Amino acid sequence: MEELGIEKDTVTYNSLINGYGKQGRLDIVSILVQDMRKRGVAPSVLTYSTLIDIYSKAGMHGDAFNVYLDFKESGLKPDVVLFSSFIDTLAKNGLIEWALSLLNDMTEMGIKPNVVTYNAIIDAFGKSKVMMEDDSEVGDMGIVGVYGGQIVRVANPVSRGGRSATDVRMRRSQELFFILELFQKMVQQGVRPNVVTFSAILNACSRCNSFEDAALLLEQLRLFDNFVYGVAYGLLVGSREVWSQAQSLFNQLGRMDSPTSSAFYNALTDVLWHFGQRRKAQQVVFEGINRRVWENTWGEFCLDLHLMSCGAAQAMVHAWLLNVRSIVFEGRAMPEFLSILTGWGKHSRIAGASTLRRVIEALLNSIGAPFQVERFNIGRFVSPSAVVAAWLRESGTVNILLLHDERVQQAAPSNLVPRLQALQL
Repeated sequence: MEELGIEKDTVTYNSLINGYGKQGRLDIVSILVQDMRKRGVAPSVLTYSTLIDIYSKAGMHGDAFNVYLDFKESGLKPDVVLFSSFIDTLAKNGLIEWALSLLNDMTEMGIKPNVVTYNAIIDAFGKSKVMMEDDSEVGDMGIVGVYGGQIVRVANPVSRGGRSATDVRMRRSQELFFILELFQKMVQQGVRPNVVTFSAILNACSRCNSFEDAALLLEQLRLFDNFVYGVAYGLLVGSREVWSQAQSLFNQLGRMDSPTSSAFYNALTDVLWHFGQRRKAQQVVFEGINRRVWENTWGEFCLDLHLMSCGAAQAMVHAWLLNVRSIVFEGRAMPEFLSILTGWGKHSRIAGASTLRRVIEALLNSIGAPFQVERFNIGRFVSPSAVVAAWLRESGTVNILLLHDERVQQAAPSNLVPRLQALQL
């Protein structure tokens, strides 16, 4: 272009940065940015948003945040899409403090957060980890939140000695406080929630210390949609009559895209499993399987759990082993090995740190199932079918595999008025 006497402008640089960024050529992207500065070509909002997107997708969140800080200094005004996209990325990667900082900036700039913005932060709080021992993933961030328009820190950094049970309960209570405040802000600003919001609420419930705390969060769900609240609460308290309403809810979810639908099934199953409604959790999982929420999950001799949440996967393991038991007692032929696939953690924040794999390994050990990690694939558990068959024939195994609910009642929850169809994704 320059040989033809054509000077590169902002539009040209944006196209080049975007193109090389998609190819993963971050070295060239860096050169282009330096060249822009050298030639005095002013970056646009699109330049900054493209760079933030490129660095975020490459896992270079510090670089992405530095680009955002440069953007703030530029005097350009961002839009809600840029903020929401970046907040979503930060929150999904556990960088809640940075995400909340951006939410604070949005408010100060007079930009109204949308439902995507709130969903991302609520979900990040709901899925945050609290470790009883020292963990490098947790770091020294502490707990932060938005109060009165300001970012506040409400917990001291963790000492190297780890967290006590009291520290864990305190942290969960503080998280609950901030989630409730985010709901209040949604209501005040007239932001209409969607099914993703409901999944985020359920995820947060499954991290609560007590059923009372979870019920407090579910009350927020009731404010937004009484029908979804009624189904979730009814399943949690063991109502025998709520299943027909649950079927109606699942019918509505069937009209939505697969990621949204599966996220809700995962979240609902997790909260049921967490509060001891194991049989109900398994019912929800079977419903999801029958409706093809998770593709290619169930095979007679191979179970693929990598798209499922921890609660859903555990319920599935019990059901699958019971099915294998039926095959054993029917005398049907089986392959040499049986396998359970969890994935090894390729997409975890720390490569190889698969929470699902650890949970399933602990479950298999606790029930005495004779599965071992495959030698060359840590994301797969295998066992000779003859060994599994012998274990399944043992008299006590069936009682270990059968699931039960901690709470069972006759009365159905009141005011189950369908409103899910009014939601917009």
